[in-house]
Amino acid sequence: MKSRRLALTLAAICLPASVAAFANPWSERVVTEHVDQSSLTGRLDFEALEALRNKGEKLFDGRFTELDGVGRPFATQAIIPTKRKRAPESGFFRTAGLDANACSGCHNQPRLGGAGDFVTNVFVSEGFESADFDSLDPQFSNERGSNHLFGAGLIELLAREMTAELKEIRKATIAEARRTGQTATSRLSAKGVEYGTITAEPDGVLDLSGIEGVDADLVIRRFSQKGVMTSLRQFTVNALNHHHGMQPVERFGVRWTGERDHDGDRHDDEIVEGDVSAMVAWQATLAPPTVMEPDDAAWQAAAARGRIRFDAVGCTACHKPALPLASLAFSDPGPSDMAGTLRAAEVAEPAVYDLALYDWARKLPRNDKGEVMVPLYGDLKRHTIADQQVATLGNELMAQRFVERNVFMTGELWGVGSTDPYGHRNDLATLDAVIRAHGGEGREARDRYVALSDAERDDIIAFLKTLVIEPDEATK
Repeated sequence: MKSRRLALTLAAICLPASVAAFANPWSERVVTEHVDQSSLTGRLDFEALEALRNKGEKLFDGRFTELDGVGRPFATQAIIPTKRKRAPESGFFRTAGLDANACSGCHNQPRLGGAGDFVTNVFVSEGFESADFDSLDPQFSNERGSNHLFGAGLIELLAREMTAELKEIRKATIAEARRTGQTATSRLSAKGVEYGTITAEPDGVLDLSGIEGVDADLVIRRFSQKGVMTSLRQFTVNALNHHHGMQPVERFGVRWTGERDHDGDRHDDEIVEGDVSAMVAWQATLAPPTVMEPDDAAWQAAAARGRIRFDAVGCTACHKPALPLASLAFSDPGPSDMAGTLRAAEVAEPAVYDLALYDWARKLPRNDKGEVMVPLYGDLKRHTIADQQVATLGNELMAQRFVERNVFMTGELWGVGSTDPYGHRNDLATLDAVIRAHGGEGREARDRYVALSDAERDDIIAFLKTLVIEPDEATK
C-alpha cells in the first residue's frame, strides 16, 4: 500500500509530458517525463519529498543521450547563454565540455553523490561569454577535482543563515551611523566566523574594504572550490549545461534567449524547472558524513589523540568542528538565487524540503539553544592558501569570478576519510601531503604539524581517516 501511495504521489508531481508518450521501458533516454514545477509549493510531506528525490536521483545518475538532448553544438559553457559561430568537431572535449554523460560519472566515490578520482577532474573557465572555451592553455582553464555532495543541504542552509546575519549587521551599522551622525564600524561575524569589518557613513555610504573571505554583497557562496556558486540550484543549472549540454529552461529557454533550442541540437526545453528542483531535492537531502568508530583499539586510541592534536596545532581555526543551524527547512528556490536561476519571486510559493523528516537529521547533536550542530569541519569562508614558500595549492593561472588565484574556500573535512585523493585538483595522494601543502593563512598550522613527531602526525591522520561517508544502507 505504501509503495502504491508513493507511486501515485510521484505521478502527481510529474507532467505526462510528450517525452513520456513514446518512451518505452527500453528507451535510450533518461528524461522520460518532466516534473511540473507548479505542483511544488509549500512544505512537502515525506512521501511527496521521497517521490521528488527519486526523480532527482534518476536524473543525477542517468547517462544522458542524444535522445535527451545531450550536447550543445552551437552553445558554449558560459554562464551567460552564448552562441558559437560553428559547432566543434567533437561533442566531447575535456577542457570545454562536454566531459561526462552523467553527474554520477564524477560524483561516485565512495558511492553515488560522492567525490571523484583524478581521472574525473573537470575544467572550469572564467565563465564569461567572451572567454576562450576551446583552448588547452591553462591560462584559460583551471583543472578541478569533484567534491562530494553529502550534507550539501545543511551547508546551503548554514550559508543562508550566515548571509542573513551578515546583512543584519550591515543594516544595523547603517542605522547607527544615521542615528548618531558619526561614522560607524562593525565586526562582521556569523556563527562565530569572522568576516572582517564594515563601515558606514551618516549618508549611508559604505566602506567595504575591511570585508574578508566573502563577496562585498555579503552573500556566502559556498558551492565550487572558489566559493562562487550561491546555491545547489545554481550549481546544478551550470553543471547541466557545462558538463552534459543539457540546457535548463530557466537560463537557456525562451525568457532569456528567445529560443527553446538555444544550443541548436534540435531538442527543445531539455530540462524544465521542475527537473532542476528534483535534482536539488535529491542533493539537499543527502545524509551528511559521519565519524566512524574503528573496530581496531589502537586506531581508536590514535584517533582520540589525533583529534586533540588537530585542534592544538591550529587546524580548527578554519576547519571548525561544527556550526549551529537554526532551521532544517530547505526552501527552493532559495532567498539568494539570481537571474538565470529560478527565483522565489517567480513561483507562487517556494517548495520546502524539511530535512528534519529524515532519521539522519534526528541523530545530529544540538546545542543548548536547540540548534542543530552541523559537524562539517569548515567555516564557509575564503582564505589565502598559498605563499611564496609553500605554493603547491596556488597552482592556477586564471582567477575565477574575481577571486584571486591563491584564494579558495575552506574545504569541509567531513567525509575526507572516504574521498582521496586531495587538493582542489585531486593531485595529492595523501592527507599528510595536502596538510603539508597549506601555505598562506594555513601556514602556521601547517608548520606546527610538520614540527610534530612522526607518531603525533600519524595520530592526526588516524583521526581524519575516521571522518567518513557511510554506506548507503546506513543512512536510510
